[in-house]
Amino acid sequence: MMPADSPASRRTFLAASGMAAAHVWVPTGANGYTPEEMRERVSTTGISKWELDTPALCVDLDALEANIATMQSRLAAKGLGARPHAKTHKSADIARKQLAAGALGICTSKVSEAEALMAAGIDRICMTTTNPSASKVRRAMALSRTSPHFIHAVDDEKNARDLADAARDAKLTANVVIDVAVGTRSGIPAGEGAVALAETISRLPQLRLRGLLSYDGGAQHITGFATRRTTALKNIEANAAVFEALKRKGLPTEIFSGGGTGTYNIQHEVPGFTDVQVGSYLFMDMQYLAIGNAEGGVVYDDFQRSLTVLATVLNNRFPGRLTTDAGAKALTLNVPRAGVVGEPGMDYNAGSDEFGVITYKQATKSYAIGDKLELVVPHCDPVVNLYDQIYGIRKDRVEVVWPITARGKSQ
Repeated sequence: MMPADSPASRRTFLAASGMAAAHVWVPTGANGYTPEEMRERVSTTGISKWELDTPALCVDLDALEANIATMQSRLAAKGLGARPHAKTHKSADIARKQLAAGALGICTSKVSEAEALMAAGIDRICMTTTNPSASKVRRAMALSRTSPHFIHAVDDEKNARDLADAARDAKLTANVVIDVAVGTRSGIPAGEGAVALAETISRLPQLRLRGLLSYDGGAQHITGFATRRTTALKNIEANAAVFEALKRKGLPTEIFSGGGTGTYNIQHEVPGFTDVQVGSYLFMDMQYLAIGNAEGGVVYDDFQRSLTVLATVLNNRFPGRLTTDAGAKALTLNVPRAGVVGEPGMDYNAGSDEFGVITYKQATKSYAIGDKLELVVPHCDPVVNLYDQIYGIRKDRVEVVWPITARGKSQ
């Protein structure tokens, strides 16, 4: 059988979907990787992580696997499923681990992310952003043609009718969910308009309504569990009312999906909720670590910190100050600041494009030029998107090198 992640299978996928090759990462080397990626995998596998060139994106495999198992079991205990969001990791390899652990499917934000992951063999994808342009309708419908599991998000009647026309031309029935807004960022406002859109979709034979999405991005990083819980439950009341209205009308309500890492242990309180679009729980970062846990602790320690960027000291010549090779191009955000593993007294400023500046009054050790440090990233999603590969580390040694399958896929 042809491997799902082989070059041949991806060429078959392109031919079947009718997509332009420019939109999809298509490796040409053995086992689905480019020759450059294969050289990287062979040359670094087995070495100490401290031998890696820097900046290097690393993930502790024991912590990553524990986080996946913990999230899956805790959601299941509350009667919810996991529908992890790939915008966090952009990796087909990690998506496979999540699906193997029991995830219902994988979410993507952009159609190009979905294309890259599906080309790598991930076919249970729900796209949580709408595709209103003609070109994106065609590209998204190509994904439906390739996989019967692909789900489109819709928040507008014209877009629904455009999708229906494209599905008719493709001779298929496309899965859709209504994106019902929580806040003002995206989606149709919760209320009668959302119910009317669901009724319209149900009358379009080329579309199969599956339910609704309601992602509350604003609640995820609220500091303090009690405030986060109160806000999240209040924010989604109108969406839950839409869900109940769909049920009363006999419309499909198989999916009521949303939430995230910050509210995974709150969403079960929403009537009818089915699954949580968790993302950052895999890695954790400075933003999430600071929001506090359900027991009142100031550190959000439900999941282990698994993601780090390895950096090298370039300058130690000034008292209380170090310069590293990991600046904004390695860490993106500078608010909050990156953390330095094992050095709580250090302040890390990644404001320079190429360089990070560490200031401190006290450190646990002295640092020479060429020494390396591990950094906890400010916000994992944009950091991952900066790198071509992520080094999977177990007991301080490189066990695997994974390409960032959907790196740069922002269209």
